[in-house]
Amino acid sequence: MTTGVLFVHGFTGGPFEIAPLKQFLNARTDWIVRSPVLPGHELEIGLQEGSAASWMMAAELELQKLQKEVDHVIVIGFSMGGLIAMYLALRYPIAKLVLLSAAAKYISPRILMEDAHVMMISSIQRRYPADSFYHLYNYKLTHTPMRATLEFLRVVRLVKPYYHKVRTPVCIVQGEQDGIVPASTATVLFRQLGSEHKKLIYSERGKHHICYSDDRDLWFSKVLNFLTED
Repeated sequence: MTTGVLFVHGFTGGPFEIAPLKQFLNARTDWIVRSPVLPGHELEIGLQEGSAASWMMAAELELQKLQKEVDHVIVIGFSMGGLIAMYLALRYPIAKLVLLSAAAKYISPRILMEDAHVMMISSIQRRYPADSFYHLYNYKLTHTPMRATLEFLRVVRLVKPYYHKVRTPVCIVQGEQDGIVPASTATVLFRQLGSEHKKLIYSERGKHHICYSDDRDLWFSKVLNFLTED
């Protein structure tokens, strides 16, 4: 049985947001891992392009391609990507879901980008992700158009009414120090999801960009256990 993993990044972000977890899985499994860039999040295009529909469609197409290569697919979504992951689970047979700092409640895009900026500086000092992403986020801090923000909120509204219809086994990971998504959001989401097999993990020192938390190795292992258990 072959396994594929689809990562879906967050609003204004990119694959660097989940890079530490991706590297962790690559080092410990033989799974096929994909982490596409959503429309409008490319450096050369910018968020003046892209929409809720295009982000969800792009993730859907990537999922369809991955399903042709493997026996079953795991979807891991960060922030807005967690909402898109749930959308995919409503439409396709997915083996398991992992929701990282899922933006299940309204958040401030301004605070999101400020937090991302701080994360980017610290991550560069650790030599990953690539330096080029710093310039991308530095630009987006002051150039994210209101239209893109409204498209993000559209994703939130589209998925919210259907949490109870998600039946896929799911693991929610939430940082207790998250200044973007209140920690209580994870508890509410955990209760609302219709999945019978659910797991909730709190990162004591985790902020919104939880894959860069100081205690990430602790919960990385818990996530891997969830993904490999029957």
